[in-house]
Amino acid sequence: MLELHRNLIDGEWVGTDAVENINPSNVNDVVGVYARASEEDTKRAIAAAKAAFPAWSRTGILDRHAILRKTADEILARKQELGELLSREEGKSLPEGIGEVTRAGQIFDFFAGEVLRLAGEILPSVRPGLGVEITREPLGVIGIITPWNFPIAIPSWKIAPALAYGNTVVVKPADLVPGSTWAIVDILARAGLPKGVLNLVMGRGSVVGQTMVDSKDVTAISFTGSVATGRRIAAASIEHNRKFQLEMGGKNPTVVLDDADLKVAVESVAQSAFFSTGQRCTATSRVIVTEGIHDEFVKALAERTRNLRVGDALDKDTEIGPVVDPSQLSQDIDYIEIGKAEGARLVSGGERVKRNNEGYFLQPALFTEATNAMRIAREEIFGPVAAVIRVKDYEEALITANDTDFGLSAGIVTTSLKYATHFKRNSEAGMVMVNVPTAGVDFHVPFGGRKGSSYGPREQGKYAAEFFTVVKTSYTLAG
Repeated sequence: MLELHRNLIDGEWVGTDAVENINPSNVNDVVGVYARASEEDTKRAIAAAKAAFPAWSRTGILDRHAILRKTADEILARKQELGELLSREEGKSLPEGIGEVTRAGQIFDFFAGEVLRLAGEILPSVRPGLGVEITREPLGVIGIITPWNFPIAIPSWKIAPALAYGNTVVVKPADLVPGSTWAIVDILARAGLPKGVLNLVMGRGSVVGQTMVDSKDVTAISFTGSVATGRRIAAASIEHNRKFQLEMGGKNPTVVLDDADLKVAVESVAQSAFFSTGQRCTATSRVIVTEGIHDEFVKALAERTRNLRVGDALDKDTEIGPVVDPSQLSQDIDYIEIGKAEGARLVSGGERVKRNNEGYFLQPALFTEATNAMRIAREEIFGPVAAVIRVKDYEEALITANDTDFGLSAGIVTTSLKYATHFKRNSEAGMVMVNVPTAGVDFHVPFGGRKGSSYGPREQGKYAAEFFTVVKTSYTLAG
């Protein structure tokens, strides 16, 4: 029998109700068996985090630094093993899985350093004889709810700063991919975290997530997931006067101008749209192409798309792994049919792929003759589906790129410094890429969007302090 991976509550591994974690590359492969927390389990985890907060928030910075640094070292030492676990449970190709684990290790290493770099300000008062100090303090209990598409990187970039700045944590990973987060929590627990500081409650969002959202003892919630769930979290958090941070998706454009390097444009769009099976909130799904290069670009991109190697995530020849589960596969196929019905032309892919194992394989789909009014150009599909939209010139391209309810990431491929500079300034997105894929942000820089994509302070880098701490202003009468 497979080992039961339990929840961590107040320093103890607990739980008996469990579910199998299935490999989307091979539905006959059970990655592991993982406990599901109940409402009562979740309440106990929140209570444990609340009780642990006073001591942890006052723990010496060298102790916090050492725990995070030790965690970073173990993650990086085990990147091959953890990368295989991630690819088995989520479906990323193995190089992508190992790359994501490496990023997780780098995140913990960065925030180990941030523990030692947290600074304040000393200012003179406008009133004689007074001094002013501006400091940052931890918030309390942080509820963390993470998605299935980056099962080790996103939990890491939320957990690491929460702990670094002296908060305690209750984390709920996506029910589809509990294994990677379980591994991170296990490493942190063995690195020396006191009991109750970090609590893991795996299970259904309707049970675990809802209990976290309903609790008045959860001081702040950091959430990455769907727009609908994010809005519910926002409404509930306002009721509790709670701080909240939401990352909710995108409908990201890449603009390709007539002067673009064709090879750079094709590879940038192929990677943005289809790698990680298109299951990235930063993936390009709208390719906005000016008419002078349109036909040549479409021909080259269709050829690149047809030749993408779809298969088992652990196969060394695989470029595109499976879709994460049957529900997501069904959604992708439904949108492909919607695109056809709307009048877009499917020029490549879009069909199920058979492999030796039974898995959720889908050949990436490329549409042309799309318009920005079509559903496939307006709604987030979250799969390997991209639509090419023809425009007259740069001005129309910019208007089309910004014509969306989302604003996470945007790209442009051009050799013109004039257009690159103008696009960076006028793109209504939180992240802008010039001649590089829209998906891919360094671990030490801010991540986040505008409009319907994000709410609250940015994630990652030194900007994480904006969410995970509160500013205090103190006055002292000089002696």
